[in-house]
Parts: sequence; C-alpha cells; structure tokens
Amino acid sequence: MKQELIKKLLDALGEYASLGIADQIDYKKFYLYSLITHSTAIEGSTVTEIENQLLFDEGITAKGRSIQEQMMNLDLKAAYEHSMRLAHQHEDFSVELLKSLSALVMKNTGASYNTAQGSFDASKGDLRLVGVTAGIGGRSYMNYQKVPAKLEEFCKQLNQRRNELSVLDDIIAKYLFSFDAHYQLVTIHPWVDGNGRMSRLVMNHLQYEFGLIPVKIVKEDKAEYIQALVDSREQESLEPIRKFMMEEHIRNIRKEIEEYKKSQETDPIKGISDPIKGISDPIKERLYQAVLQNGTLNYAEYAVVVGVSEATVKRRLGELKKEGAIIRVGSNKNGHWEVVNPATD
Repeated sequence: MKQELIKKLLDALGEYASLGIADQIDYKKFYLYSLITHSTAIEGSTVTEIENQLLFDEGITAKGRSIQEQMMNLDLKAAYEHSMRLAHQHEDFSVELLKSLSALVMKNTGASYNTAQGSFDASKGDLRLVGVTAGIGGRSYMNYQKVPAKLEEFCKQLNQRRNELSVLDDIIAKYLFSFDAHYQLVTIHPWVDGNGRMSRLVMNHLQYEFGLIPVKIVKEDKAEYIQALVDSREQESLEPIRKFMMEEHIRNIRKEIEEYKKSQETDPIKGISDPIKGISDPIKERLYQAVLQNGTLNYAEYAVVVGVSEATVKRRLGELKKEGAIIRVGSNKNGHWEVVNPATD
C-alpha cells in the first residue's frame, strides 16, 4: 500500500475528527441509514436515503418502490443493528454467527431450494448446496462442499487477528484487515444470495468493533467496486480491493468534510454570514440546514431528517419564515421552501 494513500486517509480522518462531525445529533443513525441504502442499491434497490429514513423511523413506505426492495432494506437494517451489538460485545466470529446474520439479511427476500444435494433455505442463513458463478461468463466460486471448512478457517483467522489488533493503535492495519475480510468472504461465497451485503456488513462490523468510521461504498462507484474485486481475484492479490477501499473512504470522508464546512462557513460568493448562526434554537438550526440542502420535502420528511415530530417541524418552519430566514415559493401543496439571506432584502 502506497504511503501517499495512507497519509491521505490519515489526514482526512484527522480533520474529520477535529471538526467533530460524528458528534452531531443523530449522526450515527443517519450514517447507518446511508450505509444500508448504498449497500442495497448496489444489489438493485432504488430506495433513497430519505425514503429509508421514513420507512425506518415512521413506517412510511415509498411510493413506486417494490415491497421486495423495501423489505431488503428493512432486513439489512435489522442485520446491522444485531451486528453492531455483537461488535460492541466483542463476540467471536463463528459459522453459526455468520449464518444468523445472513438469516437476518435474507429474512424476507431469501428463497428455499431443493437440489440433488439436499434442500436449503436462504432465508434461514443456510449455506449453499449448489455451485455459483460471478455473473454471465464469470468464473465459478469454490465448490459448495468446501464452503463449511473454509468458513470455519475464515472465522478462526478473523478471531486471531482481531485479538492481535485490539491491543494495537494502528488504524491503517485495522482498516486493511477489514478490507481483507470483506474480500475473503466474497471469495468463499457461502450463500446462494446476499454475499455482497454480508461481506460489506462483516467489514463494517469489524470497523465498528475497532471504533473506526465505517467504510461506505456508494452506489455511484458500483462498477469501480466490482472491477476491483475482479482484479483482486484475477491477480490473486489483495492490493486492487485495498486500494479501491482506501480511495473510496477518502472520497466519502472528504465529501462529508466539505459538506460540513459549507454548512458552517460564510457564503463564498456574497461574503455574507449564514443567518442561522444568529439562532440559538438547535432544532431550528438543523431544520434550516435541511431546507438549505433540500427545500422540496414535506413535514413528515423534514421530521425524519431533523429527528422531531411533524408538529414541531410545522411550528419551527413558521418561525423561520416569520424571522425572514426562509420563504415559501408556490402553493402549500405544490410549492417549496427557499433560504433567504436577510442582507439581500
């Protein structure tokens, strides 16, 4: 791994920590929702982050989205929440633990299979009893008969390395270990479906256990991500997937830093301070920032984003409007909110 890439990641993580981004209200919850949304999007889900927030917090289903993809997101949320509890308890990995997590991931979307080798149920986390390939014309994964023993070996190696790293203050070694675990689990391909989600979950599980910022693979980088997996497999080297993961994490951390700075700094064009800085109410401040990001949401959607009730959103929006911080453009039904800078009045 190139030292330049390592330095970029350490610098980004250092700035991220110094800004206190992770200390914002509900940050961990919304970061988790983002992880889930992008992980399922890589597998074909079209549910957005805001739609998942409404689904997870309010039970409001997204219009135009299939039940299948919404259940995929709900199942992955349950799997992540269980995984995070296990990570905080420093539970050792085992084949049964992995199967239990897979059962949560595939609970409502997994199918049962009857084969010449026997029956198995993906919704219960059963290991595959059939061969699988990596897409059309792709190479076959290992023979299903080898999977149980290979998975046992994988868990043994994970537990040994986890114990070694737990007493070390080496962020890079911990990230690389989690990347390698992701790649190894994908390569074993223990299940007939859900291997990608499970591999990303195990990677994030290890990162949560080590107190690291979990790596998010965004849907826009899906092709690059898959190519890195292919390259590592064909080259029989961990370097391609390690390099991708490092660069992806740096990109996403830098993006969050820039977005955070934009929300805090003076308008770079007009040189006028953000009017919300004069407001002491933290709920109104978060609501103002939400309108700044997207003025088209309804009361329920803003309530999920800000983490308060619809009634509170309605009241605070009215106050912000009265104070001249925002205006309503168009009708109550079809219009949208816009931020107003008092200095331009």
